[in-house]
Amino acid sequence: MSKPTTISVRVTHRFRQPAERVFDAWLDPAKAARFLFHTPAGEMIRAEIDPRVGGRFVFVDRRNGVDIAHRGEYIEIDKPRRLVFDFAVTGYEDMLTRVTVAIAPQADGCELTLTHDGVLADFADRTEAGWTMILDTLASTLAV
Repeated sequence: MSKPTTISVRVTHRFRQPAERVFDAWLDPAKAARFLFHTPAGEMIRAEIDPRVGGRFVFVDRRNGVDIAHRGEYIEIDKPRRLVFDFAVTGYEDMLTRVTVAIAPQADGCELTLTHDGVLADFADRTEAGWTMILDTLASTLAV
């Protein structure tokens, strides 16, 4: 059996907030629960973060009565510029992927580029849409 084709998905978002504030939201369980892996129709029932290299996270979003767990381990934490984590989702635990969040300060805020490596090619559009929604929700969360 051949190995499935995987690709990298990249999305970029500009924020009006400073890089430090955007970066910190990724490692704060209360803030992250509002945007990270949370869907409009779902209910975030668990958000745990151990914010250190080698630390793990888990977010569980209940969707139509089904719990979807998003789990990962932090590989690199370089505040406020770079966050790298390995990542898996319920039903695809055997398919570990890697997410890199790069944040570049700008005069009026910062620019975040998220790269998700190892995405199944068949899920590229869905993955891009998901990360775009997450970054849009992060922007709304930080605007409050």
